[in-house]
Amino acid sequence: MLRINSQTALWILIILQALCAFFFLYDGIFDLLGPEGEVESRYSDRFEYLIAAVLIVSVVFTAIQLQNMFDRQKRIEDQLMIASGAFAELLDRHFDEWELTPSERDVAMLAIKGFTIAEMSKLRDTREGTIKTQCNAIYRKAGVSGRPQLLSLFIEELMADGLDEKPAPSKN
Repeated sequence: MLRINSQTALWILIILQALCAFFFLYDGIFDLLGPEGEVESRYSDRFEYLIAAVLIVSVVFTAIQLQNMFDRQKRIEDQLMIASGAFAELLDRHFDEWELTPSERDVAMLAIKGFTIAEMSKLRDTREGTIKTQCNAIYRKAGVSGRPQLLSLFIEELMADGLDEKPAPSKN
C-alpha cells in the first residue's frame, strides 16, 4: 500500500488545484478566441475570467503559506531538539556538580520525569524505602527540599540562560 505523508499530500492537492485553475483560465481564453472568433465577451465569460484569476491567486497564496508553515514547523522541531539537548546537558552538569551516584542519577531522572515513588521502585526493582532514601540524598545534595524545587531549579536556569541557537527570521 502506498503511504503518502501529509506534506506530500498537501503539495499534490496544491498542484491539482493549480492545474484546475489553469484549465479554467485556458477554457475562458479558448471561449474568447475560439472558432467563432468572437471578440466580444459575454457576461458569463467575464465571470469565468474572474473566477480563474481568483483561483490562480489563491493557489499562489496557499502555496506560499503552506511553504511558510512547513518552514516554521521545521524551525520549531529544531528548537525543540536544541532545548531537549540543552536540558540534558544541564542535567548532566548538575548531577556531576552534586556528585550523584549512578543510582541517584537514575532516580533523579525518574523523579524529574514525574514518576511516583512506587513507580520508581517498580521500574528499578528496589524497595520504596530505598527510593525514598535516594530521593532525600538527591534533594540534600541539590540543596532543595523536594521534587518541585528540584524541577523548578532546572526550569529557572533554562529560562534564565535561554537557548544558544536563535530561530530563523520570519519570511513575512
